[in-house]
Amino acid sequence: MRPALPHEGEAVRALVRAAFAVHIPTLGREPGPMGHDWPACVAACEVSALDDEAGALAAVARLVPQPDALLVETIAVRPDLRGTGLGRILLAFAEDEARRRGLLRLRLYTNALMTQNIALYARHGYRETHETGEPPMRKVWMEKVIG
Repeated sequence: MRPALPHEGEAVRALVRAAFAVHIPTLGREPGPMGHDWPACVAACEVSALDDEAGALAAVARLVPQPDALLVETIAVRPDLRGTGLGRILLAFAEDEARRRGLLRLRLYTNALMTQNIALYARHGYRETHETGEPPMRKVWMEKVIG
């Protein structure tokens, strides 16, 4: 993992849009991360990137520190690389980054209709804490305590 570079803002946007497009039929609209100002997120040093063997962006993670936790705001894997373990690498990186910052918990949210995401996070030790918002954009908040 490496910090996303300032000139990669548009490439990060394209990767996130491609990764989240699969959820449009379920939600009936674009998921929130598709509309983020990714160049601004990159400029704020919130985005870490993972390259494929050819040096192209393969996956990204947006991590945002909070007073008591590290928010895993977005993880996105290029569609052609789904199922290759990159999501696990991003989650492990988030844990390492939280520890590095002296934070003992990770927090994230996903849309309540994205049941595969909820199951994935649960398999990685996250537990549901609460829900916010209204359908179809209801968020399930999850947390993982790390030591």
